[in-house]
This record gives sequence, structure tokens and C-alpha cells, in this order.
Amino acid sequence: MADLIDGKARAAALRAELKKDVAALIETSGVTPGLTVVLVGEDPASQVYVRNKAKSTTEVGMRSDEHRLPSDTTEAELLALVDRLNTDTSVNGILVQLPLPAHIDSAKVLAAINPAKDVDGFHVVNAGKLAVGERALVPCTPLGCLMMLQDSLGDMSGANAVVVGRSNIVGKPMAQLLLQESCTVTIAHSRTRDIESVCRGADILVAAVGRPEMVRGDWVREGATVIDVGINRIPGENGKSRLVGDVAFDEAAARARAITPVPGGVGPMTIACLLYNTVAATRAQLNLT
Repeated sequence: MADLIDGKARAAALRAELKKDVAALIETSGVTPGLTVVLVGEDPASQVYVRNKAKSTTEVGMRSDEHRLPSDTTEAELLALVDRLNTDTSVNGILVQLPLPAHIDSAKVLAAINPAKDVDGFHVVNAGKLAVGERALVPCTPLGCLMMLQDSLGDMSGANAVVVGRSNIVGKPMAQLLLQESCTVTIAHSRTRDIESVCRGADILVAAVGRPEMVRGDWVREGATVIDVGINRIPGENGKSRLVGDVAFDEAAARARAITPVPGGVGPMTIACLLYNTVAATRAQLNLT
């Protein structure tokens, strides 16, 4: 069986490091990093996620602020709030929780966030900087995946990496990060021909498609490292649902060298990397290295 890549333990270690960094930052600059989350509507999953973010933020010594807006908030009202947060020097990181109600253009809202405070790493300026290899705020999920790969593999130079999924949030930035590690990178997607064979060529396989257990065990090369980004809820026993990833875990674990579980793999690292980005954004705003 493959070794488990423990996202919970890695996230706890990162939070412990960040707690020390925040304390040092407060002592040297007098500034307490502040993260502001904007939630529009009553989406239950988003509410849980926002609560977890707030708890983690305060645990490492940072300020956590929230703006909870009704679902009928207009696009203009939301953009006005973002503009105020952009100019508020006490706000170091801004996160607008997705998804937004259908009547609001998410791309327009994300583009309105000051790139220096874009701790989600979704702004086109940060995406462009990542693409050309400049220092940028990187989307939290692929950043967490990279940290776990670095811990598990060390030097990844020359490795064949396959990213299944081409989203702007995970797939594309994940590929850019792997390129920076000198991997040979392939992005596979819904139009990829013979996707099974493409995946079998991977030393590093990252699955981020949002389809339950799409990647089967025989898609995984013997000795590969598998990062499963998917979080899918499917029917379980006794009428209860259960969480599974985009990878058929038991099948893949029989062939892989190492693999992330679901839950307990990538998920915890996403929130920890949000805190990491907030500290990095604060230091940049203060012109600190």
C-alpha cells in the first residue's frame, strides 16, 4: 500500500510556523495581519468554510473580519465594498467567497480586488505573474499541493507530471508551479485522447476534475505520487452520504508510492495556505522581504 500524505499534519505544521511568523511580524512592525472574508448569500457549505477560515486565522494570531451580505445584494453594492476594502490599510487580505449568487459576475468582482490583497490568488495580475515566473500570490489549493509534493519527493526536477483538469483555480496554476519545479508537465482534460495512457506515464499525478473516483487504479503508474484534489459527496450506506476524491483510492493506493486521502489530504492545506498568503501579502505591503 502507498504511504499516506497527511494533509492534516502538514497543515498543522504550517500553521505553527505561521504563528511564529505573525508574532515576529507584530513585534518588528507593530502590524497585525488582517484577513477580511466577504460572504454573499446563505450557501451552507460556504458558511462552514468561512467559519473554519475565521477560526484558523485567529489561532495563528491574525485579525479575522467578515462581511456577511444578503443574497439579494447587488453587484454594484458588492463592488463598492471591495473598493472600500482595497483602500483600507488595516485590511491586508481580501477573500470573496465563491460561489456568488447568479446575478453577480464573479469574474468582475475578482478583478476588482487589489492584486496585492488577493490572497486567493485568482486575480489576472497574479495569474500572469505566476505564468512568467515572477513572485505572486498563488491560488491556495495548488500551493498546498506543491508543499506536500515537496515534502514527499524533494527534488522534482525532470519528473513527468500529469495534471487532470484545466481550471483557473487548480489545474492551470498547478501546472505552472510544477513547471517552476522543472517537471515535464502535461495537462489532461475532457478532450484528451486516451487519457488513461497519459496518466500512466506520470511520476506525479494530480487529479482535479470534480468527478467522483474518475481516476482508476490502472491509470496509476507503479510508484507514482498521487495528489487527489477532488472532494465529492456520494450516497453511502444507511442513507448517509460520504466523501470521495477524484481518484479511486483503494485501487490507486495499491499501485502508488504515496497518495493523499480524502478527506484529510489537500483540504486542510488549502486553508493553511490562505493564512500563508495573508502573511506574505502583509509583508509585501510593508516592503519586508
